[in-house]
Amino acid sequence: MLESLHFLALGMHQAFTLTNIFWVFIGGFLGTIIGMLPGLGPATGVAVLIPLTYGMDPTTALITMAGIYYGAMYGGSRASILINTPGDSGAIVSCWDGYPMARNGQAGKALAISAWASFVGGSLSVVFLVFLTMPVANMALQFGPAEMFSLLLFALTATVTLSKGNLVKGFISLCLGFMISTIGIDAQTGVLRFTMGIDNFQEGIDFLVVMIGLYAVAEVYKNYSALNQKYSLKGSEIGKVSMTRKDWKRCIGPILRSTPLGFVVGVLPGLGATVATLLSYSTEKQLSKHPEDFGKGAMEGLAAPEAANNASSCGAMVPMLTLGIPGSGTTAVMLGALMMLGVQPGPTLFTQHPEIPWAVIASMVIGNLLLLGINLPLVKPLVQLLKVPQRILLPVILGLAFMGTYLINYSTTDFFLLVFFGLAGIVMSKLDIPIPPLVLSIILGGPLEQDFRRALTIGNGMPTLIFVKPISVFLLILAVLSIAYSLRKGGKGNKKADKEQVHTA
Repeated sequence: MLESLHFLALGMHQAFTLTNIFWVFIGGFLGTIIGMLPGLGPATGVAVLIPLTYGMDPTTALITMAGIYYGAMYGGSRASILINTPGDSGAIVSCWDGYPMARNGQAGKALAISAWASFVGGSLSVVFLVFLTMPVANMALQFGPAEMFSLLLFALTATVTLSKGNLVKGFISLCLGFMISTIGIDAQTGVLRFTMGIDNFQEGIDFLVVMIGLYAVAEVYKNYSALNQKYSLKGSEIGKVSMTRKDWKRCIGPILRSTPLGFVVGVLPGLGATVATLLSYSTEKQLSKHPEDFGKGAMEGLAAPEAANNASSCGAMVPMLTLGIPGSGTTAVMLGALMMLGVQPGPTLFTQHPEIPWAVIASMVIGNLLLLGINLPLVKPLVQLLKVPQRILLPVILGLAFMGTYLINYSTTDFFLLVFFGLAGIVMSKLDIPIPPLVLSIILGGPLEQDFRRALTIGNGMPTLIFVKPISVFLLILAVLSIAYSLRKGGKGNKKADKEQVHTA
C-alpha cells in the first residue's frame, strides 16, 4: 500500500503540470463530444484522434487518450437520455430509464444523475486502480513464455466466447486477425511471410490502419443512408440540471454497489462496458422493492449503469498497463498507439518507466473533476451538437480518418488498406461477425506466436513447459471452461429458439 502511494505521488508530480492538465481537459472535452454523437463511441474517437498525439511525450499522449476514453463514457449517455439513441454500446442500458425520465419532464434531473453517477463511479474506481495495479504488475513479472502464452490465449478465448451471436463467427473473426498479424518479416527467422510482393507489407499491416478502417470508416459507410438525419432539441426542454437530497438517497446505494462490479468486469479481458452495465442494471432491478418501475423512468435504473460504465473504463486500464493485454476495444486502440510511440505496456513498464502509468492514473483524478464541470454547467450547449446533420459530420470523420492514416507511415498504400478495412467492417457487420476478436488477435497474435515458440525452444521442441507450469495450466483451464460455458449457453439458446419457432408454427 505504501509503495502504491509513493508511486501515486510520483504520478501526481508528472500529471499536475500545465501541459498535462491542458491535455486532460482537451481529451475529456473531445471524448464527451464523441461519446454523445450517435454511432461513434470511445474506440472510434481514440482511433480518429490519434494524430493529436503525434510528437507528444508518451506520458502526455497516454493521458490524452485516456481522457478521450473516459470522457466518451461520460458523454455516451447524453444521446441515450435525450433522443433514445446511445452514443456507444456501453450507453444502451441508459436508454431504458434515462429516456423515459426525459419524456416525463425530468431530462435535467436524468442528465445530473448521469454526470454524478459517472463522477462517483470513475473516482472510486481510480482508488481501486491505485491499490490493484502494483500487485498485478509484480505478479506478472514472474510470468515466463509459457505463462504469457496461456494468458494471451485465455484473453482471446474470453473475447470470442463473449461475442454476440455465434461462437463460430467469433472464431472466424479471431482467425482473420491472426492471418493479418502474420504478414511481414518473421521476428525470429527474418523470412518474409504473406507480403504478396508488396514492399510496404514487409513491416506488416499497421494495426492503427486496421482500427481506423474497421471503426471510423465503417461507421461512415453504415451511416451514409441517414445522410440528412438531424435531431431537434431545445435547451428549454431540458430543465434544471441538478439533483435533490431525496434523489441522492435513492441513487447513492446503486452507485456504490455498481462501481466495484463495473470495475471488476472491466478488468476481465473481453467483457467491457456493455456487460458491466447490463449486470449492474439487472442486479439493481432484483434488489429493488419496486422492480416494476424499471424501464419507466426509475432513477436507480439510470444511476447504476452510469456508475458501472465509468468504473469499467478504469478497470480496463489494469490489464493494458500491467500485462500489455487490452481489456476493451478502446484500450486495444490505445495499446497499438503506445507501441507506435515506442512504449511497450506490461509489467516492465512499472519498473523501467513508472512515471508513465502512474501519471495516467493520477490524471484520472483531475479528469473526473474536469468532466463533472463540463457535464453539469455546459450540458445544454453541448447537446446542441446533436443537431449537426450527418451530411456535415460524416465527411469530417472521414477526412480525419484519412489524414490520421497518412500521418502514421506517410504511405499512400495505407489509403487502399483503409478503404478495404472499412468495407470489411461493413461486411462483418452485415454477417454479424464480431470485430473485437479480430482486433485483439491482430494485437496479440505476434506476442502469442513468439511466446509459444520461445516455450518450445526452452522445452527442446516440445510444448511440455506449457502444461507443467501451474499458472499456465490454470489459465489454460480457464480458457477451456470459457469455451465450454459458451457452447452450453449457445446450445440452450438454440433449443429455446427452436421451441419458440415450433410454438409459433
